[in-house]
Amino acid sequence: MPLVYLGLGSNIGDKEAHIAQALRLISEICEVKKKSHLYLTEPVGNCHQDWFLNCVVEVETELDPKHLLSCIKSIERTLGRVKTVKNGPRIIDIDILFYGDQIVQTKNLIIPHPLLQERLFVLQPMMDINADFVHPVLKKSIQELYKNHPKNQKILLHE
Repeated sequence: MPLVYLGLGSNIGDKEAHIAQALRLISEICEVKKKSHLYLTEPVGNCHQDWFLNCVVEVETELDPKHLLSCIKSIERTLGRVKTVKNGPRIIDIDILFYGDQIVQTKNLIIPHPLLQERLFVLQPMMDINADFVHPVLKKSIQELYKNHPKNQKILLHE
């Protein structure tokens, strides 16, 4: 089974509880192998909102990418996520960052996540769990992407 990396974020209400609930539900459909530290990160895009709590998990699953996405969207709805404005506040956000070395491009799903190399809130937690993972499109390791990131986003280790 391929290793899959999921990014989780929350910036409404009890962020830590939302992340924990999402992880519990993810563990019902996938085997969670590793979890990064939690990070407080400033919002990207729509900056007039609370900071996010973010992490990345490494999972194994027998679900193909399309079915995994369907399950993830179901988890988001179960936890109360409602689509509002683009880059707006959210109870929970779960993204498929990588699905092994697969490259997927459909109307509803792009893997690897197309913006992850620009997002410190993804690269920092990925450094915690697999700095040597090589981006299948960019052909660079997470460590290289992290090193070359301008570090223009604020990110704090959540204690």
